[in-house]
Amino acid sequence: MIDRLRDIVGSKGLITDQSEMEPYLTDWRGRKQGRALCVVLPATTDEVAAVMRLATAERQPVFPQGGNTGLCYGAVPDSRKADKSGIVLSLRRMNQIRSIDRAANVATVDAGVILANLHEAVHAVGRQFPLHLGSEGSAQIGGLISTNAGGTGVVRYGPIRDLVAGLEVVLADGRVLRDLAGLRKDNTGYLLRHLFIGAEGTLGIVTGAALHLHPLMANSAHAWVAVPDPAAAVALLAVLQDKAGPYIEAFELLSASQIQLVARHVENVRIPFSAIPAWSVMIELSSVDASTGLSEILEAALGDAFESGIATDAVIAASERQASEIWHIRHSVSEANKKEGIGVVHDVAVRTSDVPGFIAAADRVSSERFPEAVTQVVCHLGDGNVHYILMFAHAYWAALADKDAFALEVEQAIHDVAAAFSGTFSAEHGVGRKLTQELERLCDPVRYELMLQVKQMLDPDNRMNPGVLLPSTKAAAEGRAT
Repeated sequence: MIDRLRDIVGSKGLITDQSEMEPYLTDWRGRKQGRALCVVLPATTDEVAAVMRLATAERQPVFPQGGNTGLCYGAVPDSRKADKSGIVLSLRRMNQIRSIDRAANVATVDAGVILANLHEAVHAVGRQFPLHLGSEGSAQIGGLISTNAGGTGVVRYGPIRDLVAGLEVVLADGRVLRDLAGLRKDNTGYLLRHLFIGAEGTLGIVTGAALHLHPLMANSAHAWVAVPDPAAAVALLAVLQDKAGPYIEAFELLSASQIQLVARHVENVRIPFSAIPAWSVMIELSSVDASTGLSEILEAALGDAFESGIATDAVIAASERQASEIWHIRHSVSEANKKEGIGVVHDVAVRTSDVPGFIAAADRVSSERFPEAVTQVVCHLGDGNVHYILMFAHAYWAALADKDAFALEVEQAIHDVAAAFSGTFSAEHGVGRKLTQELERLCDPVRYELMLQVKQMLDPDNRMNPGVLLPSTKAAAEGRAT
C-alpha cells in the first residue's frame, strides 16, 4: 500500500519516517499523541480522490489534517488496530489560490491555503476575507471550514459557514462533489455543502472552497474600555449598537486574570491604564467610507457610557500602532495560556444577554468544585461565545492520576451551567475527540440520531476520521442509528 501511495503522490507527498511524522501526530499544545502508518500530502484533488479509493480498498482509516491548530484533538490520528493504523492526509501542499473574482466578491482556493496568505492576496485587490483569529498564520482554510471557525468578526460577518459560497469535497469512496460555482442564488434542492462545514472531516475531505469576500475597510476606530463587570459590558454593547450598529467589527470581553497572563508571558505588551481593569472590552468599528467619523461616533457612545456608569475608563487608539497594540493582547491569549499551565478551555455560547449570568454561575461552580484553578474569561461578547478557562498549575496537573477523566469532570460541570442557560458547549472549536461524550450527552436526541444516519450514508465503513464527533466504532454508530 505504501508503494501504491507513492505512485499516486510521489516521494514529496509521502512521509513514513517516524521522526518526520511526529508534527502530524501531535496536537499543537503537545497534549495528545497519535499514530499512523504514514502521512500523505497530495497536491491535487485528483490525487486526494485516488488516495481515498486506495484507502477504501485497503480498509484503512483516514485522518484529514489542516494546520493542526485545533483545541479538541480532531486532527490527531487515533486507531485501535496496529495493522489498520491509518493514513494522515494533510492538505498543506494544496495551497493555491485558484482565482479571485473582485466583481462577484468570491475567492476560490485550495483547502491548504493558510488564512494569513488569503488575507494578503485579497487585500492586494481591495477586498477582505473577514475571518481573524490568533492562529491565522498557520490555520488552513479546509480545517477552518471543517470546524466552522469563528473568530473576532462573527458579530458582523458570522462564522465561516456564512462565508462559504461553495465547496469541493472528496467523499469516502473517492467520488468528488464539485460545488464551486459561488452563486448568490441557487435554489436547486438540498444545500449539501453545509453538511461538510463543521463535520470535522468525518464525512469527506474539503479540497477546495469558494469564499465570500467583502469590501476592504477604508476607515476604522479602536478602543480599550474598562467596565466594572460583564453586565456593564452588555449594556455598553447595547449603547454601541444604537450609535454604531452597522460599523461594529469586533466587541471582545476579557477578564483581568487573562490580561495578566498575556502581560506575564508575551513580549511587547503595553497596558494603557495604570492598573489592569477588572474587565476590559476591546472594540473595533470599521467602514468602507473613509469619510465616516468613526472616532467621533465611538467617543459619543463612550460618553453616554461614562454618564451612565457602565464604563469607567477608556483609551481610543490614536494611530494604527496603538490599535495594533490593543489587538496584539487579544490575539496572544492562546500563546500566554499555553505557557502558564494546563487550561481546561470551554467554548460555550449563550445569548449575549445571558453572558453575565453564565459567568457568575460558572464562577460559583469553579470556586466550589475546583478551588485549585484560576479562571480566565475571553468572550466574543457580540455573539455570546464565552471561552471560560480553568487554569491549573503544571505540577497540580502532573500529579493527577487520570487527567482525561478529571478534564471531563471539569468540562461537564461548566457545560451543565451553559445548558441551564439553553446554551451550547461548542461554539467555534468543534467537538473533535475531546468532547464526543458531551455531544452524545447534551445533543437533542433526534438531531443526534439524524447525524448518525448521515454519517452512515456517506461513510458506511466509518473510516473518515473515526472517533471524531461521533462514536469511534462502526458497530456503535449503527447501534445508535437503529
